[in-house]
Amino acid sequence: MNQLVNVGMTNSVGDITQYLTFQSANDTFAIGILDVKEIIEIEGITRVPMMPEFLCGIINLRGKVVPVIDLSKRLGRLTTVISKKSCIVLVEVSHEDERQTIGMLVDEVNEILEIDDEHTQPPPDFGADLRVDFIRAMGRVGEHFMILLDINYVLSVADISAISQLNFRSAEDIDEAL
Repeated sequence: MNQLVNVGMTNSVGDITQYLTFQSANDTFAIGILDVKEIIEIEGITRVPMMPEFLCGIINLRGKVVPVIDLSKRLGRLTTVISKKSCIVLVEVSHEDERQTIGMLVDEVNEILEIDDEHTQPPPDFGADLRVDFIRAMGRVGEHFMILLDINYVLSVADISAISQLNFRSAEDIDEAL
């Protein structure tokens, strides 16, 4: 797989935070730049039977198995239609004191934005029946709001546990299991 972008180590300068913006299901989302490990082209996703619907499959990333979720499907929308601009954003999530790399399939990556902390607000309160735990904040960019995702909550603990059951350590393990 070819690496498209390797993001830097700086997240904020003063009270300005940097976010990677991307498209998923015709909406623009953002995640903190420090949550992003890298952005890669889509190549060789291996489907895994009996996994959650939002799990596209797994990829071989330099000999390590990385699960890939369809972010659009995970957010309750339609399955992503892969195009020339589609890519995988690699992030790290925490689960039981361990860090796990997960790929998020997105329609396209836009840019890195700096959003002043004064231009962020907590997620809206829609009532007890609607989940907003995956929203870190709402960021105001110009006259519009953008959803700033909290990658540690994009997947619930149960979802991460299901993915962790893959328990593959290398590309050879994938071949043996399939």
